[in-house]
Amino acid sequence: MTFDPERLRSHQWYGTDGLRSFSHRARTRQLGYLPEEHLGKPVIAILNTWSDINPCHVHLRDRAQAVKRGVWQAGGFPLEFPVATLSETFQKPTPMLYRNLLAMETEELLRSYPVDGAVLMGGCDKSTPALLMGAASADLPTVFVPAGPMLPGHWRDQVLGSGTDMWKYWDDKRAGLLGDCELAELEGALARSPGHCMTMGTASTLTAAAEALGMTVPGASSIPAVDSGHDRMAAASGLRIVELVRRDAKPSRILTREAYEDAVTTVLALGGSTNAVIHLIAMAGRSGVRLTLDDFDRIARTVPVLANVRPGGRHLMEDFHFAGGLPGLLSRLTDLLHLDRPTVAHTTLREQLAGARVHDDDVIRPRERALAAEGGLAVLRGNLCPDGAVIKHIAAEPRLLRHTGPAVVFDDYRTMQRTIDDPALALTPDHVLVLRGSGPRGGPGMPEYGMLPIPDYLLRRGVRDMLRISDARMSGTSYGACVLHIAPESHVGGPLALVRTGDPITLDVAARSLRVEVSEAELAGRRAAWTPPPPRFERGYGALYSEQITQADTGCDFAFLAAPGRVPDPCAG
Repeated sequence: MTFDPERLRSHQWYGTDGLRSFSHRARTRQLGYLPEEHLGKPVIAILNTWSDINPCHVHLRDRAQAVKRGVWQAGGFPLEFPVATLSETFQKPTPMLYRNLLAMETEELLRSYPVDGAVLMGGCDKSTPALLMGAASADLPTVFVPAGPMLPGHWRDQVLGSGTDMWKYWDDKRAGLLGDCELAELEGALARSPGHCMTMGTASTLTAAAEALGMTVPGASSIPAVDSGHDRMAAASGLRIVELVRRDAKPSRILTREAYEDAVTTVLALGGSTNAVIHLIAMAGRSGVRLTLDDFDRIARTVPVLANVRPGGRHLMEDFHFAGGLPGLLSRLTDLLHLDRPTVAHTTLREQLAGARVHDDDVIRPRERALAAEGGLAVLRGNLCPDGAVIKHIAAEPRLLRHTGPAVVFDDYRTMQRTIDDPALALTPDHVLVLRGSGPRGGPGMPEYGMLPIPDYLLRRGVRDMLRISDARMSGTSYGACVLHIAPESHVGGPLALVRTGDPITLDVAARSLRVEVSEAELAGRRAAWTPPPPRFERGYGALYSEQITQADTGCDFAFLAAPGRVPDPCAG
């Protein structure tokens, strides 16, 4: 089919005879470009989340040059746009507070500028869903370029996984097993290159989900950030986006219900982060697909865990990549996937997976030797979480998966930090640690507070896991018997707000149940006496966030962004 440049969206800005097009061409000359460099060519926006304070993305300034190289070679015209960086490492109280802001920035930037397609560059936890949410809403041809995992850490004779080993060795320090000298060595050993966490944390989980959705070139999600293959993948993405624009292959054709179900299957087979539940629900909503907690639980009962990657397994992302990466893993799940759907790179997923192989059966397990027969996430219901909660039970001590114990309630994270090590609390391994005030509104932003610390005096006795319950999230690199995302949250009057210290709480993962063993009459009395906390914000973005944020079970999107409806293109002439 012959390509007609006048069909390009950017033609409205550049190709007409009016004053506005004259002005746009004149200002492009001001940028130093010749007419033949851009007129009649697909204009590609490269949305780059690089910044000096995001170690996960610090190499993306260079990778953008590789994307541009690919775009130029394919006959397109690349333009790089800086967008919010969402550094998981440094941004407080949590980048989750700003995920929807980046999604909104992405959508409005793509809508308001003369661009025909987009290459999205991200990888640190919230950047992947934010960019894809915005792109789904804008619905211009899009390719996602994952930042890639960092190299494995090394300390003495140990291979380290960022995040996962940070939690482990910090507990060792609190238990008195490590001193300041060892900790100083670990500071320089945990994260030794650009790239996101090289465990199966939220970053690796969500970039894999982006690939499973069909929004990356094949194998992109696991390439180490500093590998030369990462440069080549970025250039290939630049080549690909120009072809997608010429075919008008929009995300709405790719991000179907079948694609989101396959992304859920992928997350579960990876033993991936609990955060993927919230993000995939939000992403699906932007695509007009209703994805629910029940979908996760239904699919989890059919999907084995095959990725032997920390924190649920033994290896790291570089091992996973060279064992076959995501194409290798998906090649062992083809009966569970929708193989006839399109991706950005191929007519069908079936075609994309043709020839995919696994090269190390310990890293990517065959199904007869799966790490677990069912996916590593479970969705819980009960009088503590009528709208649901999640637990990554594959990362918990088995003794706690069916457990009843007395609650010890902390009303906020700072109070918990100040008092958790106080021997006067007389905590035992059977107690249930309860944190509230940490949900989407209460946190604010639902911070990763859910992996509550174990008291240091119990750590010194060798205790490494306790049942912990909250309306917060936890890092995907973490582990333990942590029940998360309780909905509705306590800040809006959910049942977690009514729990008192001493109340028996029962978790039964096999029955998918979480309950506080208190009569309904008693809970009704407590509810009548409950008063809402004051608003967290009186003005600014925080006030908008508090007004519009939805609960965890529906993805924590903004209600006005998640709403269906058409948004017209601007008048460019």
